[in-house]
Amino acid sequence: MNSLVRLVLPDVQDLLREGGPEDIAAALAPFHSADIAELIGELTDDEASRLLLGLAPQQQVEAFEQLPLPQQLRLVNAVGPEHMLHIIEAMSSDDRADLVGALPGELAARFLERLPAEEAKDVAHLANYPEETAGGIMTSEFVRLSPNMTVAEATERVREQASSMEQVYALYVLDDEGHLQGVVSLAKLVLSPATKTVGEVMYPNPISCSVDDDQETVMRKLRHYDFIAIPVLDAEGRMVGIVTHDDALDVAIEEADEDAQRMGALEPLQEAYFATNLVTLVRKRATWLILLLMAGLVAGSILRGFQATLQRTVALIFFLPLIAASGGNSGSQSATLVIRALAVGDMTPSDWLKVVRRELASGLALGVLLGFFGVGVAMVLVDDWQHVAPTVWLTLVCVVTAGSLLGSLMPLALARIGVDPAITSTPLVAGMVDILGILTYVLIAGLILEAS
Repeated sequence: MNSLVRLVLPDVQDLLREGGPEDIAAALAPFHSADIAELIGELTDDEASRLLLGLAPQQQVEAFEQLPLPQQLRLVNAVGPEHMLHIIEAMSSDDRADLVGALPGELAARFLERLPAEEAKDVAHLANYPEETAGGIMTSEFVRLSPNMTVAEATERVREQASSMEQVYALYVLDDEGHLQGVVSLAKLVLSPATKTVGEVMYPNPISCSVDDDQETVMRKLRHYDFIAIPVLDAEGRMVGIVTHDDALDVAIEEADEDAQRMGALEPLQEAYFATNLVTLVRKRATWLILLLMAGLVAGSILRGFQATLQRTVALIFFLPLIAASGGNSGSQSATLVIRALAVGDMTPSDWLKVVRRELASGLALGVLLGFFGVGVAMVLVDDWQHVAPTVWLTLVCVVTAGSLLGSLMPLALARIGVDPAITSTPLVAGMVDILGILTYVLIAGLILEAS
């Protein structure tokens, strides 16, 4: 909760208890819609309903659009379909399609029946696209110009349509069949001679994306070209919508949240932390914890099988945490670097050989460095250091190198087969390297003890 919302929340709650709709509208008129949405999120369903209905019509729409989808659904149920119709009708096409698509079938059908035919058709059309594609996040609202229009005619067209558009900074030039011919910025249109045609001032062959492109691909294009919006084309090359920079920002935040949670060995939460019920929170955490517990049991079984080796030199046990932590940490570091590089487009699965070379070199260097540290500790703390020190050194070199390779290659392998690489969470990599490290440690210890 930001400081402004925290400051005014008690006063807003008092206003909702004692004031009428006119008082609410007057008190909240100066507030930004994002702050009003945050206020709504801190209220009970009944309080939120009263606040929303008390706002001025335009502010109702803007504040409602700022709410996360789960809160929108709760508010629809609390306010009731009759009072929500004008808000849903005035929403931008992509937000409206997301909301109606998430409503129960009967309620969604009621809303679609009451919307104007053209808007109902648009909602149904947008709802057909998979959620995490360009078609799923685009809006169908954009200014359409013809290449044969004069600049004066095009400027008038912008004036007529601007109030109902999500953005008018980029204007799209289409032929009679709807194929994208070019794009012209609002600034260039305004500064061009009125008698010139749009075809003369537009930029031809603009960058675009397909309705089937993954949302991350679209986000990377917007970032790479620094666009305010990017046009979306169907299989026949007709322009069907645009993805705006704010949609891309939402995608970036969503993907970053999911990656961060997966890398922490957690199934991504669909709602905010405090909005997620306890049963769901436990279920999403339990799956990975059970898998990691099983990895721990495997490590314990390995130790049990090598009791005789460890009993011969009890001091070896003191270094087990050091071995496991060093290998697991090196693997986690490599996994984090590779997952992030894949996410921002700095690396592709085809770069695996380059990654192997770099991680092999860095793993060996780090292993040797940590190995000498381990030798120093053994010489200070252990009487029989002549056996323990070389075991620790050699194991650390092997385990840190192997951890670096495993942590870097697992995300690349998953990305190659189309699986989100973030699923190779750092705890998972650490658990696997722990098993490898312990097995390597006891095998090397056995060999060195036998040789002596």
